[in-house]
Amino acid sequence: MNMREEGDTLDLKFNADGLVTAVATDVATGEVLMLAHMNAEAFRLTQETGKAHFWSRSRKSLWMKGETSGNVLRVREIRVDCDQDAIWLQVEPTGPACHTGRRSCFYRRVDKDGSLIHDA
Repeated sequence: MNMREEGDTLDLKFNADGLVTAVATDVATGEVLMLAHMNAEAFRLTQETGKAHFWSRSRKSLWMKGETSGNVLRVREIRVDCDQDAIWLQVEPTGPACHTGRRSCFYRRVDKDGSLIHDA
């Protein structure tokens, strides 16, 4: 038996940069709010505080969602995928999740011609 895939021990599989992908969904609606990355410290802080923390690849720094905007993601449940290289955060958002001020970062869909269509 592959213990990472079938066992009951958390053994996150970080990539070469020390990160795992994390997706956050609204616990009440199931809507996908955002996708980001976590390093071990971000994951630990998320567990300890109940607020979503991430690693910014562009700024090369740790950040808590909402630390400047006030739009915190309160974590209600953390799930890990089968091979433990992705995290699913079920959250209670206190405001918009996207830095653009939209509820979700996924506010555009790709049309058949490749153009982007904004949600109303």
